[in-house]
Amino acid sequence: MSGKLKQRSAANSVDAGTRSINEKILMECYNLYTEPGKGLQTIAERLNLRLLVPRKKITVLLIGNHSAGKSSFINWYIEEHVQRTGVAIETQGFTFVTSGRKRESLTGNATLHLYPHFKELAKINGVVEYLNTEITTSKQKKFSLVTFVDTPGLVDGDMKYPFDVDKSILWLGNLADLIFVFFDPIGQALCKRTLNIVEKLNEQHSDRMRFFLSKADEAGPENDRQRVMMQIVQELCKRPGLNKTCFDMPTIYVPNPTSTTKSRCVNQIEEVCKTIEKNINQTIQNTLNTLEKDCQQISELIDESLHDDRQANSYNLRARGKAFIFNVLGLCLPLLLFINFLASSVSKEVIDSFLGDHATDVIKLYLGPVERSWHLIPSDYHWHALGFLFFLSFLLILIANFSTRLRPTLTRKQKRVLNEEKEYVQNHVKTTKEKLYSEYLKQSVAAQDL
Repeated sequence: MSGKLKQRSAANSVDAGTRSINEKILMECYNLYTEPGKGLQTIAERLNLRLLVPRKKITVLLIGNHSAGKSSFINWYIEEHVQRTGVAIETQGFTFVTSGRKRESLTGNATLHLYPHFKELAKINGVVEYLNTEITTSKQKKFSLVTFVDTPGLVDGDMKYPFDVDKSILWLGNLADLIFVFFDPIGQALCKRTLNIVEKLNEQHSDRMRFFLSKADEAGPENDRQRVMMQIVQELCKRPGLNKTCFDMPTIYVPNPTSTTKSRCVNQIEEVCKTIEKNINQTIQNTLNTLEKDCQQISELIDESLHDDRQANSYNLRARGKAFIFNVLGLCLPLLLFINFLASSVSKEVIDSFLGDHATDVIKLYLGPVERSWHLIPSDYHWHALGFLFFLSFLLILIANFSTRLRPTLTRKQKRVLNEEKEYVQNHVKTTKEKLYSEYLKQSVAAQDL
């Protein structure tokens, strides 16, 4: 089951040319990071820098008790009946709902291949068999930039889940851009399991969480609806992590176009759409800002690598000079003693016959200090002095070998590649970022203001 693909016929095909400007911006940013061979992620890895690749869509996690209207909201938002709805517990696993080229259903491992950043979820025992993805061609509202994650309906009592649902929801909450909590007014809003999960999520991700009273039109008259909201708010405020000022819980319900009677309940479901749109805009701005910071960081690391290489080359040159001096000293001492020994033990006539008179005089001249120094040492200590000189020579050669421990340097090819990568980041990526920012701002700012 975990890797099976179930084909479904598409309602209508999607042309790549129908992408919105925001879609193109996020897609272009994603490609700048992941382009094979010269993407920012590849360049950063060569510099031992870890970059987070921006996503092409935001992730909205929906949680709540069973029959809270999570699936109904998704169907309304995308204007397609993708998720089953009803009073019974219809969603027993996690369903990713996203926009694509054709209608398709993915299960298990296929879902994890589509969303590789969720692969760690597979470590939770039993959860893979209850993962699935619904791909639809809908482009309604901002759905092309959103992935909804529908979660199992939460209940108290003896209800057993085939996997650790609490741990799974908390893990997904770490990766979600928005977390929508749906409370329904039909008695299950104060489900202890739901409140426990909400409290834990709020401890780390309070800025991502939004609370809604769903199915508000079913709460009865206005006074009953107010009473339900007060009960929910009071229960939430009993929890220290949820007791905060400016607590907001809009009332929402899915409009019924076939209903002949108009509900008197104020429907703030459009506020949910505005929240999603605001988060998308913020994500685009954050992505472009992060792109610029990553470019700057890569350029600085390249400059640092080239500077370190120059420092290493300078250090290696000095180290080689020191090693040469110590080696010369270490070899000259025994060599001078050996030549002095030969010159003193062989008759002048023999040396003259081999080297000539002039060469013999030069040797005698330069070896004179060595010979005089050697004669200053008492003959009883000649072997001791000889041993000391050989030890000193060995020590100097040893120091020379330690001095030649060179630092690693870059090859010419590596330096050329680094300079090319810096030029690519500065001239291509940053220029593209400026162009994308301009396209994004043109959607809301007059051309003369840019």
